[in-house]
Amino acid sequence: MAISAKLPIIYVLFSAAITAVGQSAVPLQPDSAGLQLSELNVVALKQDARIREDAVSATVIGRAALEELNTVSLKGISDVVPNLYIPDYGSRITSSIYVRGLGARMDHPAVGLNVDNVPYLNKNAYDFDIADIESVEMLRGPQSTLYGRNTMGGLINVQTLSPMRWQGWRIMAEGGRGNDYRASVGWYHKFTPGFATSVSGNFSYLGGFFRNKNDGKLLDRELAGGVRWKTNWRISDRVYLQNVLAGSLLRQGGYPYEYIETGEINYNDTCFYRRFTVNDGLSLTYRGDGWSLVSITTLQHIDDNMTLDQDFLPLSYFTLTQKQRETALTEDVVVKGTRNEGKYKWLAGFFGFFKHLDMNAPVTFKDTGIKSLIETHRNNANPDYPIVWDSREFPLNSDFTIPTFGIALYHESKYDAGRWHFAGGVRLDYEQAKLKYYSHCDTGYQILSRQPSGVFHSYDHVDIKIDDTGDFHRRYFTWMPKASVLYDLPSDLGNVYATVTKGYKSGGFNTQMFSEVLQQRLMHIMGIGKQYDVNSVVGYKPEYSWNYEIGTHLSFAEGKVQAEMSLFYIDCRDQQLTMFPEGTTTGRIMTNAGKTRSAGGEISVKYIPVDGLLLNAAYGYTDARFREFNDGLHDYRGKVIPYVPRNTLFLQSVFTCSPRTGVIEHWTFDVNMKGTGKIYWNEDNTRWQDFYVQLGASVSAEFKNIGIQLWGKNLTGTRYHTFYFMSMGNEFVQRGKPWQIGATLRFNIN
Repeated sequence: MAISAKLPIIYVLFSAAITAVGQSAVPLQPDSAGLQLSELNVVALKQDARIREDAVSATVIGRAALEELNTVSLKGISDVVPNLYIPDYGSRITSSIYVRGLGARMDHPAVGLNVDNVPYLNKNAYDFDIADIESVEMLRGPQSTLYGRNTMGGLINVQTLSPMRWQGWRIMAEGGRGNDYRASVGWYHKFTPGFATSVSGNFSYLGGFFRNKNDGKLLDRELAGGVRWKTNWRISDRVYLQNVLAGSLLRQGGYPYEYIETGEINYNDTCFYRRFTVNDGLSLTYRGDGWSLVSITTLQHIDDNMTLDQDFLPLSYFTLTQKQRETALTEDVVVKGTRNEGKYKWLAGFFGFFKHLDMNAPVTFKDTGIKSLIETHRNNANPDYPIVWDSREFPLNSDFTIPTFGIALYHESKYDAGRWHFAGGVRLDYEQAKLKYYSHCDTGYQILSRQPSGVFHSYDHVDIKIDDTGDFHRRYFTWMPKASVLYDLPSDLGNVYATVTKGYKSGGFNTQMFSEVLQQRLMHIMGIGKQYDVNSVVGYKPEYSWNYEIGTHLSFAEGKVQAEMSLFYIDCRDQQLTMFPEGTTTGRIMTNAGKTRSAGGEISVKYIPVDGLLLNAAYGYTDARFREFNDGLHDYRGKVIPYVPRNTLFLQSVFTCSPRTGVIEHWTFDVNMKGTGKIYWNEDNTRWQDFYVQLGASVSAEFKNIGIQLWGKNLTGTRYHTFYFMSMGNEFVQRGKPWQIGATLRFNIN
């Protein structure tokens, strides 16, 4: 059954944007054209500085290109990077990222994130706005050998503007449809040739697009802000230090989930998401004679609160609150051979981390939930002695403490033999996690008895006191090898490569299932239902994959055309999937599918036919299916893995010209199109989102120190859905954002 979507025909509009170029056209900036990718790859601590010369599928997007697309967070590069899909739904806690058939809706991510060399361990903190992004680098395919756990789908490196490269003030103000306002201010100063610092802050407010029919209020409102203090210090020719301290606050409204049966967003309990984060990363580099050592030490803290109406109906079933406080410390030491004239290069490192998570996750049963989920079941089983609960609201409380630590050793060697380049590496990774839980509930109910007259009288009272504690341990040890070969084509045309890499995503604990465990425990005390075996549902196993890939990086027509192509096949074991258990349950569970496979390809082309005109295209295809997966009730062999788009498409034309006279230095016209789908929403493939496209455009005028941009997103008003889920047997979807237009003003004062 399809979830309908408008499928506009906009290829004609795209073609119309590619106009003739006159004599006034000027060359694009390198980061906008995307040609000199090596200049953007400023975070190449573990990979080659010239990423197109490495055996990896990668996309690098520079500052100018990000501004043309009005991108301030990771969601803005979805579809721009082939086979990368970052859906915009729920709240910013979601942060789901899918690439090549791999992804995660909860717990551990499948794609890693580094911001200014700080590795983000908790995916709850992935979705945030960043001021003054210098570049975004997306490496596709497993990066586990060098970057470890939870990078089996790839790695995103984000680098912000360095005060060593630019000095002055940067100010941005923006407004758009939906009461969407943003602003940022950054100060960059170089005190000496070797010491520079910057302080930047950003603010955003979103009024929202979707209303709750229950109270008429906008649901998706949002207020957020952040600061970043970056210091670069070249202590000597051999010693270099960088420290980045960043913090952010977020206050977000509810969830615009639409009940499929009625087509309405209508629920009665309060929903919100609140988050506070602070991160500090200290990088210290020492360059010796033919070698270098880099130490990256980070401290991360996140404190958030997700509260929601779990049933998303105008009825009082139950609500969920999840409060988390996590503090993490990481240390990464990288030693690297730097003799460029040698044929042999090497890299070795040590990584260690410790994180401590405290979580409170109470589920509060309310009147409708007590009546339909508890009292009705009990009274149907014994109608002569019905029960009445003491109160029409009570909590099932679950408190967790989860300390986790891990250590890893890794190595990579590279050998150059003329046109042939060989690389191999391995990582040994050990991780230990412990779950301490405290589940408690204090409630009760009255038992009535039916008299011969038909009148009910009080018969007995039952106190329910649940006070459970326990702990579980999980230990994981694995090795993650990689091997690649690359051949340089004649006449500087580029190269071709082949890689074999193992990916790994660590296991974890199903904390959200404890509310269901408590509910079944309560029902068992009443003499109905069954109890869960806590040990059988508490944990899920690690996920492993082998990625086989061939690809090429090409450059011809005197550098005017650059292309990247790759084909991949991924054999995955124990893929982690988020599922809702059968029936009227209150929890969701992470489970492991037996075997899955993913096959597909990617192609991206950048072409500059004449100075001033850039044509950009990127396409990704993924066919991801279950090979072996039986949940005990259904056999999903051959079914498509949910939430993974079959196709991603990005088309763009950018035209830049300089007037012969006047105060405007140059104009930039951008027309782009994003396409996504088909996406299956459930394991049995009975619900899906068809392929849909969205048109975007912008016009920018650059003065000496001022830039003005008018932009639009989803200008065709395409109706589509970004998410589907089930709760208590009911089906819900979230609609994608409608059309948006806005204006951005930028000041750069040197």
